[in-house]
Amino acid sequence: MNHEAVTVIGLGAMGSKMAEVLLAAGHPTTVWNRTPGRAAHLIAAGAAEAPTAAEAVAASNLLVISQLDYAAMEDSLQGVDLTGKVLVNLSSDSPDRLRQGGRWATERAATLITAGIMVPPPGIGQPGAYSFYSGPREVLEVHTSTLEALGRVDYVGTDPGLAMLYYQAMLNVFWATLTSYFYSAALVGSAGVSAGELRPYVATMLVDLAENGPMGFLKILTAEIEAGHYSGDQNSLHMQAVGSEHVLQAFTQAGLDTTLPAALAAIFARTDADGHGQEGLGSIVEMIRKPAA
Repeated sequence: MNHEAVTVIGLGAMGSKMAEVLLAAGHPTTVWNRTPGRAAHLIAAGAAEAPTAAEAVAASNLLVISQLDYAAMEDSLQGVDLTGKVLVNLSSDSPDRLRQGGRWATERAATLITAGIMVPPPGIGQPGAYSFYSGPREVLEVHTSTLEALGRVDYVGTDPGLAMLYYQAMLNVFWATLTSYFYSAALVGSAGVSAGELRPYVATMLVDLAENGPMGFLKILTAEIEAGHYSGDQNSLHMQAVGSEHVLQAFTQAGLDTTLPAALAAIFARTDADGHGQEGLGSIVEMIRKPAA
């Protein structure tokens, strides 16, 4: 097996778990954190704690970075010799900030591989775990077998910003879906209905959306987005815009927060007013591509 040496920089919940998983997979692992005192359990598991960032970098060719943002990486490694090093950064930031980070690494004779990890800390290294990676493919391939200890390696392209675009697109779906469920649970709860009574219906709808069969609306709408044609034969966007106003009224009448339903109603109304009323729900993507003035 390839037991490549790795340095993990950043020992928050994510970084600590990644170091644990790499150690368990047999990789000699050096760790460093800007705030000392977080490595005791990793040292007990066999990690070496570097006293300085420079010594942490010198210990391995492959650096796995998990910090607050890309500014933290640049601050931590300022003045450190990075020549020939491969920096795999799984920190969150904006896509353009990742691109800037790529240029920063290149100026220091290093290579940046950007990444977005799609599981919480307990899921790292578990079945189903994966991360989006972008940057030079040939460099990533050299270290893929090591990074696979953390989860599946999904390469999405050379543009350093792509890993974060994919990551944030998935988070947007995740957060928006669950927040919608919270709102819906509160809505039925205003009439004394428990979230447990609503959950089976929501679960069934989510399965139906993802289903690849004739009721798989995610697949149908994706095809419409790619074709640029949005069928409104069965249910026009205008009718759904009217319905979204009724949903907003329900939240208002229940005395609940209306931030999300009001935003949805506004999106529907704007798309309708933009001339898509007789098209289908997928036409909303055309409105999104034309941000409000």
